Amino acid sequence: MIGLQDALSNNDHQAKTLRQRHIVDTLSALVPKHALLFTPEDTTPYECDGLTAYRQRPVCVVLPETEAQVQAVLASCNQNGFPVVARGAGTGLSGGAMPYHDGVVLSLAKFNKIIHIDPLAKTADVQCGVRNLAISEAASQYGLYYAPDPSSQIACTIGGNVAENSGGVHCLKYGLTAHNVLKVRGFTISGQAVTFGSDALDAPGLDLLPLIIGSEGMLAVTLEVTVRLIPKPQEAKCIMASFSQIRAAGEAVAQLIGSGIIPAGLEMMDQPMTAAVEDFAHAGYDLSAAAILLCESDGTPEEVQEEIERMSSVLLSCGATSIAVSQSEEERLRFWSGRKNAFPASGRISPDYMCMDSTIPRKRLADILDAIKAMESTYGLRCVNVFHAGDGNLHPLILFDANQADELKRAEAFGADILETSVAMGGTITGEHGVGIEKLSSMCVQFTAQELQQMLEIKKAFDPQTLLNPAKVIPTLQRCAEGGKMVVRQGQLPFAHIERF
Repeated sequence: MIGLQDALSNNDHQAKTLRQRHIVDTLSALVPKHALLFTPEDTTPYECDGLTAYRQRPVCVVLPETEAQVQAVLASCNQNGFPVVARGAGTGLSGGAMPYHDGVVLSLAKFNKIIHIDPLAKTADVQCGVRNLAISEAASQYGLYYAPDPSSQIACTIGGNVAENSGGVHCLKYGLTAHNVLKVRGFTISGQAVTFGSDALDAPGLDLLPLIIGSEGMLAVTLEVTVRLIPKPQEAKCIMASFSQIRAAGEAVAQLIGSGIIPAGLEMMDQPMTAAVEDFAHAGYDLSAAAILLCESDGTPEEVQEEIERMSSVLLSCGATSIAVSQSEEERLRFWSGRKNAFPASGRISPDYMCMDSTIPRKRLADILDAIKAMESTYGLRCVNVFHAGDGNLHPLILFDANQADELKRAEAFGADILETSVAMGGTITGEHGVGIEKLSSMCVQFTAQELQQMLEIKKAFDPQTLLNPAKVIPTLQRCAEGGKMVVRQGQLPFAHIERF
């Protein structure tokens, strides 16, 4: 006799099968047969983004080839109540592109054309699936480039950059995605065409461009972006400065900014991180230093020379034990190669890692590092640290082994502790990786119940049925205690259908 549990399981499986058949039959009339994936073999590659600790296979994946197909798919999903998760390259690190358990993944990988570059206006019109680095490569012939440069720029797409408001090592001087985008065009969940911003310096009506940038795919689906391009500097040089004490390196960051210098890039790595990347990238880092700073200057040769001298003076006065200045473009790129390869280097020294992303006041850099060092003992896990030091954006990488019982749970608790400590130090729970599913509970630390409700109302204005990227970014009030404090649910998954890796 079949037991009750088996009967319930069979009923659940039958319901899922019927649901999938209904969705596939509905969407198959809107896109070519080859543009609709629904077998486990075809949909498994879409079960997670760069946050691989959590996985959920979608009901189906749609790969539209025209804007008309995107519009039709969205309108149909809205009419039938199918949840939709838009996906680019899947390089995000907060689970923002992870599928919903009974929904559709809308892959925009085929929208990968650079439509037009205007060297006089210094702009580029690109489709959402264009890689970040490809924009600079195409603009290079005009002596221009696109400034935001996430570490994943070789693979990440401009649509994903818009969703997360990505930054990069040069965001201190040149700004985040929000400061380098003029216009975003796409569709709402109902299939309505929308344009945020304009080609001009200002747009009529409400300024909604800053709202869509960083909205993590919850308000609309981005299809085309107009970005600002800037002239390549005549020269760029990078200082590599070593410090015997982490606190001295943190003080040097504050002193550089306080002296009125805005470096093109200002990055910091602690000793464990330096050792990991040096073994991987052979960038020439000082392995005896407790921390190193990478400080870049760009501009005319005269400007660079003056700024390098000023920065060197500040660094030495703050206790730098050694300073090396790049003497060629090859050496400059070598200095940066270690920083750019921090994440893959960490993957070589640990089976798994969880990359956190919070922001603190620059003057608290040493304090947060001291706190993280204490947390290593508390949670029994190692952590290597790399920072966008200039704007206080932290990227601690918690090292763990998912094959060992309880280590993922401890890594989750470790990460939540870092985020809560960052808020207590006057910072925020995210800088550029977004909230996704990773930081849902931590949103309760940052915001009150009333503030979270206001965010939800904004979402509903664009997406009344909350079908676009559901169950992410904005936590339900049940996840938060009175006063916006985090409910102690360490290790709890954001919603029940997610599978742990």
